[in-house]
Amino acid sequence: MSKEVISLNHRRSQILIDSGLKLVAEGKYEEARESFRKANKEWQTAESFTYWGWMEYQLGNIERAVSLCKKAIKIDPDLGNPYNDIGSYLVVLGREDEALDWFQKAIQAKNYDARHYPHINLGRIFLSRNLPVRALQEFRKALSYCPDDSAIQEAVRTISETLH
Repeated sequence: MSKEVISLNHRRSQILIDSGLKLVAEGKYEEARESFRKANKEWQTAESFTYWGWMEYQLGNIERAVSLCKKAIKIDPDLGNPYNDIGSYLVVLGREDEALDWFQKAIQAKNYDARHYPHINLGRIFLSRNLPVRALQEFRKALSYCPDDSAIQEAVRTISETLH
């Protein structure tokens, strides 16, 4: 395949991803899923698999969402999003013990812009297990990434108050 064809496929894929994200913002999950699926056909990327998986989750296809995120990880094991997404999906499936490992992998991922999410997710699990000290540690880590986030601030405040 020539560099021109590769470049064109890559650009078309990115346009489809951008279109899918706009559709998500409009709440049009089925159309967004189709856009992410088409993006993936143009150029398979970890992002296109992860976004496609996200839409499968939104549409109730949780096992499919997990499978797509695992494909994303095979393409780019350094991308944090699919690890956190898998963990989140497993929590919904009632498989919190498995989810813990995926959140830890998300935290360790080299390429991850939303590092606060796995800490929030771990904090929630620890709260549900009546482990407030561990939950507080995770919410504080999340707060270190997003110091202005009022929801995280409130979680830290509420847990701290219960410990004193």
